[in-house]
Amino acid sequence: MNIDRMVMMMAGVFILVGTAGAYLNWMDFGSYWLIIPGFVGANLFQASLTGFCPAAMIFKALGATPGNAFK
Repeated sequence: MNIDRMVMMMAGVFILVGTAGAYLNWMDFGSYWLIIPGFVGANLFQASLTGFCPAAMIFKALGATPGNAFK
């Protein structure tokens, strides 16, 4: 699996966990769970404009192969 797919998978998991947490009100945090998908969306937006993605840098440091977006 390349870095592009890893970043998309990680973003998807965080968005699903954040929205499920808000919907199910896990640990009585209520709408604070929506901070997680909001942060992920903002990070995806800035990464598309700047090319700077902290998750991609971490995956690259761990030895993952870069895809087309993160070469």
